[in-house]
Amino acid sequence: MNRREFLATSAGALLLPSFARAASSPVHATATNALLRGKAEHVISIWLGGGMGQIDTFDPKRRGDPKKKIPGAYYDAIPTAVSGVSVCEHLKFTAPLMDRVTAVRTVHHDVIDEHAAAANRMHTGRIVSGTTVYPSLGSIVAHERSAVAEGVPPYVLIGYPNVSRGPGFLGARAGYLYLTDTSHGPAGLSRPGGITPDRQSRREAFLADLRRNPATATVTADARLTDYDAVIDQSLKLSGPDFTRSFRLEEEKADLRTRYGGEFGQRCLLARRLVERGVRFIEVSHNLNFINGAGWDVHNDGIHKQDGLIRELDTAFSTLITDLASRRLLDKTLIIITSEFGRPPEFDSGGGRGHQGTTFTCVLAGGGLRHRGAYGESDDLARKPVKDPVSVPDFFATVHAALGVDYTKNLYDGDRPVPITDGGKPIAALFS
Repeated sequence: MNRREFLATSAGALLLPSFARAASSPVHATATNALLRGKAEHVISIWLGGGMGQIDTFDPKRRGDPKKKIPGAYYDAIPTAVSGVSVCEHLKFTAPLMDRVTAVRTVHHDVIDEHAAAANRMHTGRIVSGTTVYPSLGSIVAHERSAVAEGVPPYVLIGYPNVSRGPGFLGARAGYLYLTDTSHGPAGLSRPGGITPDRQSRREAFLADLRRNPATATVTADARLTDYDAVIDQSLKLSGPDFTRSFRLEEEKADLRTRYGGEFGQRCLLARRLVERGVRFIEVSHNLNFINGAGWDVHNDGIHKQDGLIRELDTAFSTLITDLASRRLLDKTLIIITSEFGRPPEFDSGGGRGHQGTTFTCVLAGGGLRHRGAYGESDDLARKPVKDPVSVPDFFATVHAALGVDYTKNLYDGDRPVPITDGGKPIAALFS
């Protein structure tokens, strides 16, 4: 773009209200100029902290040998419902459902050595900045689409809070409600034992009087305090019985709870219940120390029980798909599986694997997309993409497009425009 074109474009943008401004970058290379828009209403985002190895799960290659230090997969591959697409042998329940799933095998970024920086990249789509705190994918979706129903939060985090999962410059209204234990609702929504309904009513009346005070109105003119005030209002609504009933997993049939599996599976079951209540975006975190003491960060001995992690994922993920489908919610609910990065085909001195950001797999399921089992092709040992590479912004743009969010628009950090996906282009092949 030359100087004249830049000035003309900028002048046109200034004539538009801020909520209507959009970036002028084209969509994915295989798409038309028309904006891609899906019809999904919810997202369940499964976060596998530590780094899921693509070569040992959704992008299997030839077998390796850790003892002989021969690079390759740790497990055998099995066929799936999609001809030509295989997965790891420990994904036996997911394999028959791969016609409802797309393993995006060519996701890549250049943050490979440090978990926190890579986790930030995979939650915000950007590298850590010293000047801007970028919002997470969940917060952007909450900001753009709000909750599906009244009286529920737009964004729930089932896991530990972290700045990379937060609203950044979007402010508290795009933040999350979080819990770490599926046997109880969020602790912040439970009244202390000494707070009777009458006492709570008096507190709320005092708060209302305080807000009507002219001096208070002057103080709360600050946008940050206004956002915080809105969060207080929301928390009062969420502490009522309608929303807190979502956390009563004992209401589910025992055989269904069993099919979901252990704590991680119960988190996925809770995510389905939150979808039914109208929550827009739910992140389900798989704790780092489940089963093998290292989670998905399988250096050295951590890889010896990696198969247990994969089977736990398989059980919960496959049950979530079939459960949503049985309730006619699968086309309305996009399930995604992400991780900081993948793992290289080589084995370290203890038989485990290091970190690899040059290519790894993220997974999409449901959401009304045109699934194909797999998208993109990595090389013979899943080290790098050889066909249809997908950047992190591209993956985020695909999620936004599935939800009908304009992935070309700008958000605003004060007066500064920030592209919503850093120029990402959706995977057009997944849209009808």
